[in-house]
Amino acid sequence: MRRAAVLGAGALLALAAVAVTSAEDAVAAEGSAPAPVRPMPGLLGKGLWRVFTGLAPRTRLDVHDVGGGDRRVLWPPHWRVCTQYPAEGTVLDGRTTVVVGVVKHGEDCPPRVRSARR
Repeated sequence: MRRAAVLGAGALLALAAVAVTSAEDAVAAEGSAPAPVRPMPGLLGKGLWRVFTGLAPRTRLDVHDVGGGDRRVLWPPHWRVCTQYPAEGTVLDGRTTVVVGVVKHGEDCPPRVRSARR
């Protein structure tokens, strides 16, 4: 069931990422420049939409509801990030999966999550 949430949110962004992906594919096909190495940004407290638009288009993203309801995340603008893995500053390679725990806007992060953020 969680896989469907990732696919639903990913499909929403597929159209927005086409131009960026096409440009990166063109550069990679020419072989003139290696793919840029990006450090993991700090995502805690940010809206889920900013996470989708801030990560490289080919970064795999797993999204989980940590609010306790195990809800499906279908509309990213309504959610914000409480947890992230890997930690901020970690170098992302092509095989890294980014995992974020989210709650709906207006909800508090669970206490166990808040204490882990400090």
